[in-house]
Amino acid sequence: MEHTSKLIKGSLSSALEGKSIALCVTGSVAAVECVALARKLMRHGAEVYPIMSAMAQKIIHPYLLEWATGNPVVIELTGQIEHITLAGKHKGHVDLVLIAPATANTIGKVAMGIDDTPVTTTVSSAIGARIPVIVVPAMHESMYDHPAVIENIEKLKSMGVGVVSPRLEEAKAKIPEVDVIVEHVIAKLGPRDFEGKHFVVTAGPTRGWIDRVRFITNPSSGKMGIAVAQELNSRGASVTLILGPTSQKAPGLAEVVNVQTAEEMLNAVMKALSSRKTDGLVSAAAVSDYVPSKKEETKLASGKSGLVIDLMPTKKIIEEARNKYKNLFIVGFKVESGISNEELENRARTKITSGICNLVVANDEQKKGVAFEVDTNEVLIVGPKNFVQHVPLASKREVARHIVDVMIKSMK
Repeated sequence: MEHTSKLIKGSLSSALEGKSIALCVTGSVAAVECVALARKLMRHGAEVYPIMSAMAQKIIHPYLLEWATGNPVVIELTGQIEHITLAGKHKGHVDLVLIAPATANTIGKVAMGIDDTPVTTTVSSAIGARIPVIVVPAMHESMYDHPAVIENIEKLKSMGVGVVSPRLEEAKAKIPEVDVIVEHVIAKLGPRDFEGKHFVVTAGPTRGWIDRVRFITNPSSGKMGIAVAQELNSRGASVTLILGPTSQKAPGLAEVVNVQTAEEMLNAVMKALSSRKTDGLVSAAAVSDYVPSKKEETKLASGKSGLVIDLMPTKKIIEEARNKYKNLFIVGFKVESGISNEELENRARTKITSGICNLVVANDEQKKGVAFEVDTNEVLIVGPKNFVQHVPLASKREVARHIVDVMIKSMK
C-alpha cells in the first residue's frame, strides 16, 4: 500500500512526473526547510528519497523526512549499498542528487572526493555515474566568503555540479526560497526545448494614478505570467519578466523589470524587445484599458459629495509590439466574464485573424477558481486554422506547461 504522504504527488504540476530525486540533507540549521522542499518537489510529481548525515539528524529527526516523502531515510550505509542503489551506474538510479542544505564541510568533502557520510558517498557515486547533482550552500556569510569554500564551489562547478546561490542576508548565506530551488531542479530535469531562445513576459496589474495616494487598478496577482516565465526558464529559455505591482515573488531565473503604470510597462516591453534578439512576447499582464487623463499633483480632499474622473484609453502593448516587430511570436491573454466556451473562443480568435497574436489564452473570470487572485486557472488556448485546446482547471504552473507546449509546437 502506498504511503499516504505521497497523495500530494503531482498536485501542482507534472513537471517532475516520473523523475526521482535523492535529497541529501546535511548539518545546517537550514535543514528545517528540507521538509517543505521535499513536499514541493513531490507536488510537481517527483519521487523523493532522503539521505541524512549524522549532523543533520541532530537538527531534524529522520522520522520527519520519512513522513514527508513516504520513503525510508538513509542514515547509514549498510550491506544494501544504498549509495549505489540510488546513484550507481545502472538503469534504476535516481535522476538527480540534490544537496540542500550543503554545509561548507560537505562542499569541501565533495570537491575533494572524501566519502565519510551517507551524503558525501552518495554524491561521489553520482558524480562518477554522471548523474546530475545540484548543491545548495547554506552557512554563515563569513564561512561562505572563505577562499577555500569559494575555490571548492568553483571546483564543483568545473565538475558539472550545479550550484544554487544562497541569499546573503543578516551576515548569513541563507538557503534560497524553496520555489527557487525547485525552479533549478525543474530546469535541470525538464526538456530543453527553448534552449538559447529569449522571451519577454508581462505579468501582474498596472496602476492608473488619480492623485499622489490613489489609483485605479485590477485584482491581477501576476501568478499566471510568473508561472509562464518559470516554465519558459525550465525549458532552457532566458526570460525578461516585466512585472507590475504585486506581492508575488519573481522567479529566480528570470531578469525582472518592475513597473507600475501601463505606460511604464509598454516602455519596458519595447526596450526589452529592442535590446536583444527576442523570439517571443507573452503578454499575460492585466494592463489597465483606461487610466485617469491626469494625475493630480496633490492629494485630493476627501468629504466631497461627488467626484468625476476623466479616463483615457491606454495603448495596447501587443499592438505596439506587432507594429514594430512583424515576425515576433506573440501570445496574448484575454479575460471575459460569463460567456460560453464557444463565444470565448470566438472573441479570442479575433486577435488571431487580425494578425496581432499567434496564440491567445482566454478564460472566464466568473468560473470558480479561474483568473484573478487564485492559484488555479482554466483556459482555452486558441491558435490559427481553427486550433483550440481546452485546459481544464489546474494549477497555474500546470496551465503554463500546456501553454508552453503549444508555443513549442507552433514555433517550429
